[in-house]
Amino acid sequence: MNILDKIVIDKRKEVELRKSIIPIRQLEQSVLFERSTISLAQNLKMSDSGIIAEHKRRSPSKSVINQDLNVQDVAAGYESAGVCGMSVLTDGKYFGGALDDLIVARASCKLPLLRKEFIIDTYQILEAKAYGADVILLIAAILSKAEIKQFSEFAKSLNLDVLLEVHNEEELQKSIMPSLDMLGVNNRNLKTFDVSLETSKQLSQLIPDDFVKVSESGISSVEAIKELQPFGYKGFLIGENFMKTANPGESAKRFISELIS
Repeated sequence: MNILDKIVIDKRKEVELRKSIIPIRQLEQSVLFERSTISLAQNLKMSDSGIIAEHKRRSPSKSVINQDLNVQDVAAGYESAGVCGMSVLTDGKYFGGALDDLIVARASCKLPLLRKEFIIDTYQILEAKAYGADVILLIAAILSKAEIKQFSEFAKSLNLDVLLEVHNEEELQKSIMPSLDMLGVNNRNLKTFDVSLETSKQLSQLIPDDFVKVSESGISSVEAIKELQPFGYKGFLIGENFMKTANPGESAKRFISELIS
């Protein structure tokens, strides 16, 4: 069993518990449920940098990345650096995140926020909306084609953007549908944790131009982005590179100025 299988088993238990504590009606009555969302896909289309910067305390592959920073400072720093959007990890057990991180980020910046989570139930999409997210992530590796369709259409009905993540051609083929805004290629092999930008390059020509192309994982240099841009990528999710520094906002700012200079 790989790490993804383990996460999904734990996630199913967690979601059942959350459902029993906070009813759907309560989520729908959240103050943030009525706010107008900001489109990450549109931001990426118009951007020179395409950076989606992440708030991530730890991960299964790297253990602790940074436990010392508060979300408020990170969000404000990313916004002043000029990133296109912010990804907020809300998984607790494996990534040290929380839904409250989303609320704090929402209060601290006007960036489009991606709820980075292992979504296996429409309840989590309602949570994303209720806690201030603008975008949800769907992971093709853990969902059937029918689930991808159901979840993405439900997200669109709530005016949320949808980023669908794939790791290989098989996942991509089952996933292409009009209810997605962005297709993300994860360069990390989930079984071995090896990272290769070749994955993004190989899959790029199979992604129709209607979708904003996003490359994820293993992007730690300006050169990597310049290497991927000719393949049509408009978005670049950077998880650990900024977070492992003492000031992620400053790091993002330097990175972006080098990228667009």
